Amino acid sequence: MFSGIVEEYATLVALEKEQENIHFTFNCSFVNELKIDQSISHNGVCLTVVSLTDDTYTVTAMKETLECSNLGLLVVGDKVNIERSMMMNGRLDGHIVQGHVDQTATCVAIDDADGSWYFTFQYAFDKEMAQRGYITVDKGSVTVNGVSLTVCNPTDDTFQVAIIPYTYEHTNFHTFKIGSVINLEFDIIGKYISRMIAYR
Repeated sequence: MFSGIVEEYATLVALEKEQENIHFTFNCSFVNELKIDQSISHNGVCLTVVSLTDDTYTVTAMKETLECSNLGLLVVGDKVNIERSMMMNGRLDGHIVQGHVDQTATCVAIDDADGSWYFTFQYAFDKEMAQRGYITVDKGSVTVNGVSLTVCNPTDDTFQVAIIPYTYEHTNFHTFKIGSVINLEFDIIGKYISRMIAYR
């Protein structure tokens, strides 16, 4: 379980394909605090630490994860938003994030907001999935590459988020361009509510 408050971005320093899996090796500032079997969110995808060195850690993504996220597009040198699992004795500054990416979306617009930015993302709309809560709602929560954000101006297949300078600089939002593919996790509370309504 995560909060969507990214700690920092890690740099991909190596990747190794093994059958249908890819082993990703990252460098970050808190490698010395990590342990084998620890869960870390990578662009919103929960992955398990499988090995450590003095300055790197390695996680493994299987075929299903690679197909429904942007991790399969990573190349050495890319920056990935990371967050360790949430401690239950603290404040929930973001929202409840599972680290289970629902699908990818594409950045279709970046607008300067005089010091901040509006990013617009488009995703594949499916009416059946929308009825099950896989949608965005105005002022609701959404997770983009592991970042907990508030939705603006949603349509059936697009939504905007407003990014302040701190978030822009301390996450990989500063690397986004038109056409960038991001990981999207819809709000779990909305999914539960939609499911309960369907059974009424």
